[in-house]
Amino acid sequence: MAAVPQVAGRELSKPPSDGISNLRFSNHSDHLLVSSWDKSVRLYDASANVLRGEFMHGGPVLDCCFHDDSSGFSACVDSSVRRLVFGLGKEDILGRHDAPVRCIEYSYATGQVITGSWDKTLKCWDPRGASGQERTLVGTYTQPERVYSLSLFGNRLVAATAGRHVNVYDLRNMSQPEQRRESSLKYQTRCVRCYPNGTGYALSSVEGRVAMEFFDLSESGQSKKYAFKCHRKSEAGRDIVYPVNAIAFHPIYGTFATGGCDGYVNVWDGNNKKRLYQYSKYPTSIAALSFSRDGRLLAVASSYTFEEGEKLHEPDAIFVRSVNEVEVKPKPKVYPNPTS
Repeated sequence: MAAVPQVAGRELSKPPSDGISNLRFSNHSDHLLVSSWDKSVRLYDASANVLRGEFMHGGPVLDCCFHDDSSGFSACVDSSVRRLVFGLGKEDILGRHDAPVRCIEYSYATGQVITGSWDKTLKCWDPRGASGQERTLVGTYTQPERVYSLSLFGNRLVAATAGRHVNVYDLRNMSQPEQRRESSLKYQTRCVRCYPNGTGYALSSVEGRVAMEFFDLSESGQSKKYAFKCHRKSEAGRDIVYPVNAIAFHPIYGTFATGGCDGYVNVWDGNNKKRLYQYSKYPTSIAALSFSRDGRLLAVASSYTFEEGEKLHEPDAIFVRSVNEVEVKPKPKVYPNPTS
């Protein structure tokens, strides 16, 4: 493998031995939680480049999230939803779905864990209950199709499923969606992420596009929505289009990074509809992205996502890069000087 230049960021030691399904920074520190197809969830101190803990599961792990700096949760192909206690190195099973669990989120607003599965349901769990499904399961909510991606902002939950469905919920009343939508992109959804200001969400597809959507259903609210092409290249007169696997919003500036199967990470200013920055190409597909709580660090999972089937590929790696303000800060609009 060719050495990756330091501009990619610092490579974390002891990475997973198979595909990286997700990574997330803590809301309280520079700790990084990483889930993988190698059946593990790993906890790193990203600043110190130290592996702090490792939890092995009964099957590949498709997602993970923090509760706080002492514990987290994981979503597993073996249909289990698990709580991980870092300091003690112990875990317990909150409950199960009827098929692999694809996504998991912890809601600070409600104190609940929300999971989405290929069994076409969302489930809400109360981790404060004693262990065991009967005591921790708050509710099960049928979805139109398999759940592919979830995102939370405050009491709002956005669930994107197969068949290009998007359901928007209020966590305080999950009996039915607040809004039932269809993706404005023609192809399968890969990732959905709420804006940091709570006014809408960005949604990416397998066909090199991102849609910028708004919750306000009024005519003026919907007039702001748009979609744009990204993670493409022209070769010999034809367009090569890559899936956009990851979206991560900068917590301070509200700009966002996208990661694609082309190995590139781009940073966008959604309000001004401009690309701010493109980082040097990574060794393989970008599987996941996460900004640290203060926006100073960006974790990048360079991990082949098998979009072209089984083939020789670069080793799975996690890079943590220091973010410069110029890469993520919106550029002020320049207005012509009024004539005196």
